[in-house]
Amino acid sequence: MDLKNRKILMIGGDERYTEVIKKLSRSDADVVLAGFDQLDVPHGNIRKQDLHQVDFHTIDIVLLPVSGTDENGNIGMASYSNQKLRLTEEMLAQLPDTCKIYTGVTSDFLNRAAGNKEVIPLIAREDVAIYNSIPTAEGTLALAMQETNFTIHGAFVMVIGFGRVGITTARLFAAVGANVKVAVRKSSAAARVREMTMQPVYMHHLQNELKDCDIIINTAPASVLDKDCLQHVPKHSIIIDLASEPGGVDFSAARESGIHAIHALGLPGKVAPKTAGAIIADTFITLLEEAKY
Repeated sequence: MDLKNRKILMIGGDERYTEVIKKLSRSDADVVLAGFDQLDVPHGNIRKQDLHQVDFHTIDIVLLPVSGTDENGNIGMASYSNQKLRLTEEMLAQLPDTCKIYTGVTSDFLNRAAGNKEVIPLIAREDVAIYNSIPTAEGTLALAMQETNFTIHGAFVMVIGFGRVGITTARLFAAVGANVKVAVRKSSAAARVREMTMQPVYMHHLQNELKDCDIIINTAPASVLDKDCLQHVPKHSIIIDLASEPGGVDFSAARESGIHAIHALGLPGKVAPKTAGAIIADTFITLLEEAKY
């Protein structure tokens, strides 16, 4: 990878980003780390610097954490620093127009403050989402085993949604012997569920299918398990919501009904940070190579 004379700024991140640092240590890039003051970095082309001391005029590439920034530019994910990191509009304005900003997810602040500079959200990519579905599914299985007093083998499991995470999760639970139903909207998805030897359920019939469920896993980014639906869920059931904030479960109604519901966010980084980091690193490096910096 030829990144000679290119300057990369990494701001914040967790254990996953150590895999990116390892990859970049084998390149010719000049890498600046902000928010990694507690991480030992022995590589000659990588150095640490406080964010407010960075000369943004010289930066060619910026890499932000998986969580990106909030609407005020705050970077909440910085596992190797106790410093508060905040990316300001003034900082972003100093970046050259040719600078590319890579982030896990983007935000209105980042899109606005970046101006003409390209913002590339890695998590939105199809390949990253598919790869991440593997540690997500494994983490869901581990959580289900931890939070129940019965085996997953033979349990009745409902997976809501049949996208990238839903497919991998349903397949894994079926592989360990669960009786898996999958809630879908389209007949094509129902056909695929049947082909995978699982039972499809159309979303408009979901309420009627919840009464026998031991484990309910939501992957749909919509309010699907509302107060009315939860009235049909057995008290012994566990609900694991994998959807991004605000999720697809009425958690207040679940608590009132005595149903154990967990909003399980960021499982790849929690259960398999090395693998999740390698996914980010490989994708990031591939994009840099394709851009031919």
